Amino acid sequence: MKIRNPKSRMDLNIKSSDRVLEVGGGHNPHPRSNVVVDKFADSNFHRSGDIAVLKNQTFMEADGENLPFKDNEFDYVICCQVLEHVENPVKFLAEQFRVAKRGYIETPSLLGENLFPRESHKWILHEHNDVLYLLDKQKMGFHHGYDLGVLIQDYLPKHSIGFKIVERTHPNLISIRIEWETDFAYEIEPQDPAIRKYFTDKWSLEWGNDFFPPRSKGQELLSTIAAFADIVKTIFISTFIKKK
Repeated sequence: MKIRNPKSRMDLNIKSSDRVLEVGGGHNPHPRSNVVVDKFADSNFHRSGDIAVLKNQTFMEADGENLPFKDNEFDYVICCQVLEHVENPVKFLAEQFRVAKRGYIETPSLLGENLFPRESHKWILHEHNDVLYLLDKQKMGFHHGYDLGVLIQDYLPKHSIGFKIVERTHPNLISIRIEWETDFAYEIEPQDPAIRKYFTDKWSLEWGNDFFPPRSKGQELLSTIAAFADIVKTIFISTFIKKK
């Protein structure tokens, strides 16, 4: 089942004793991962740079739809910005649910995909009422306008604390982040018009109230403080990794 929407990929409930797998660590593996697998070791088509492996991490070339591990071999599995690329999301997710007891998955949101679309992304995703929905971009005739990827993914996360706070205080705005135990609910190619409208219709104020409910000033303040604390933790971890 879904546990929550974390503020960031560093805001995860991983125990110090947990053995952690990462599927598709690519150029930016999570520092907590013990084993990292990637399907395409010799091509950067699906990522933004060459594969990186941190100290004390083991790298393996493997297909996420057919992982070479035993059932529940890991305590936790991390998968960031990979699901939107895969050919068979049912097999891909089933493998993660099989090899680990708990996990975290992160993908672009509806807004994220429209702001920084990628040719390598096969699916566009949206979470609603704790269900993750996936639609094939080509089948739905996905069209995008001006690509703001460099601004949204590279510049602002590095230079704007305000942007980082917005990302953390409004989960699923730019990226969908789901922490789960055993599995989580998802649906491929939903046919329900009430769901498909989010992918095809113009955004409405009512939807904003549903997905980002208004909060009191006190709640906003607490959320902002928690977001800032997570930013500080992330910066500390990144600095520590660079020094090592």
